Amino acid sequence: MKVYRQGDSFIAPKGSFFDGNVKIPGNFIVAPDTHFWGRLDVGGSLELGPRSTVGGDITCENAIIGNQVRIKGSLDVIENVTVCDEARIHSLHAGGDITLRPGVQVGDVSSDETIYVCGKIKSGKLTGRNVKVVGNGP
Repeated sequence: MKVYRQGDSFIAPKGSFFDGNVKIPGNFIVAPDTHFWGRLDVGGSLELGPRSTVGGDITCENAIIGNQVRIKGSLDVIENVTVCDEARIHSLHAGGDITLRPGVQVGDVSSDETIYVCGKIKSGKLTGRNVKVVGNGP
């Protein structure tokens, strides 16, 4: 599929499918319902749209993971990451803060800084400098 470039940002159109591994040298904005069958390596920030899937691992500087996203591999973020409602991730590591929204299902989570849990989630082991539960949620 085609990826559009605007400055140092790259944009994937809604409903795209990418077979194999994808490497993006800058920021990457992914529209909803976009699917990657392999690895995703992003040199800058990643905004992964709702209901998207990634079949392999993801590496990036910063990330916002949309609601109902499925990541079958690990998510490795150099700085901060926010995982929105009902996303599913195999495992997660970040060098900065991690925010987990209600309904997230994730394996082991590790952070060099703080893990914020907002509402009820399902997870493996949470390892961070601080772990803060911000609300009980539904």
